[in-house]
Amino acid sequence: MFTRKLDKKLLVGLVISALCLILLFRKIDFHKMADAFAGLDYRYLAPALLLTFVSYYLRAVRWKFLLLPIKKTSLGKLFPSTLIGYMANNLLPARLGELVRAYSLGNKEGIGTSAVFASLVLDRLCDGFTVLLVLVITFFTIKLPAGMEGVQRALVTGGYITFGLYLAVLTFLFLLRRHTEFTLGVVTRLVRPVAPHLAQKIDGVLRSFISGIRFPGSAGSVLGILVSSLLIWATAIWPVDLMLRAFGVVLPPTAAMFIMVFLVFAVMVPASPGFIGTHHLACVTALSAFLIGSERALSIAIVIHAMGFFPVTVAGLCCLWRDKLSIRNISENTSQEQLREQ
Repeated sequence: MFTRKLDKKLLVGLVISALCLILLFRKIDFHKMADAFAGLDYRYLAPALLLTFVSYYLRAVRWKFLLLPIKKTSLGKLFPSTLIGYMANNLLPARLGELVRAYSLGNKEGIGTSAVFASLVLDRLCDGFTVLLVLVITFFTIKLPAGMEGVQRALVTGGYITFGLYLAVLTFLFLLRRHTEFTLGVVTRLVRPVAPHLAQKIDGVLRSFISGIRFPGSAGSVLGILVSSLLIWATAIWPVDLMLRAFGVVLPPTAAMFIMVFLVFAVMVPASPGFIGTHHLACVTALSAFLIGSERALSIAIVIHAMGFFPVTVAGLCCLWRDKLSIRNISENTSQEQLREQ
């Protein structure tokens, strides 16, 4: 059953990616696109690539802090497992890279995959909060070109809504941790009249989540998580700005933040492995707000995607080979892990 679900998700993702590519290429002038690539300044690629790997290394640093309640781990094992996980996200459907990442480290450190995966849930929560912070800053500070005043007002409104959502999520997690039974009771009473079965399922999921999550207790660890989260996204956003400059597009730093927000939402949409199509459409859509032509915007999107796809995929495969593992064996084991959990 799990395999059938996976195949269905893959099929849906392929269809969505194909539709996105059709939308992107249907009115493209390929001569203008070739001109955009011809004007690419390759000097910006090396620092962008370096910053991309710094961002992944910082992810390993944050993961080290998140794992401290379970086991003290070394960056020499965390960094390769991080690269393997993101490589798997690029090559496997349904974001199986998270389980691959957990399996890779668990296999090295002798930690159960489920315990490692619980730390990755916290890892994603940290990303979510940081992205929300980036979103709020972007919506309140970005200045769009003349003629885009309506979009500007909509962004400010979105900033207020996002800030409210950010506070609501933080409040909910705080209450869930400190007053678990009270919070679960409120959630159940709200959902039960509408969907009784869903209320029971949500209660079970939240109980499992809060019992499996082990938050770092020391102030130093919390500070390390906060600082590393900010640096992770700073070093992920900076290459976007460098890629814009490589194509002769000079915009305020908030423009790169704006584009990154679109890219983050793009990877949430079902797509083919590697987020082909959805990633590109999101980038082109964001660039259109700055009146960047379709051909140049698509050229920028292709290079930004390639910068995030090929280097980490090659590095992850090298780490996989060094650890004498294979994608097939890991994916089979992680699929069985998901099947047992379901």
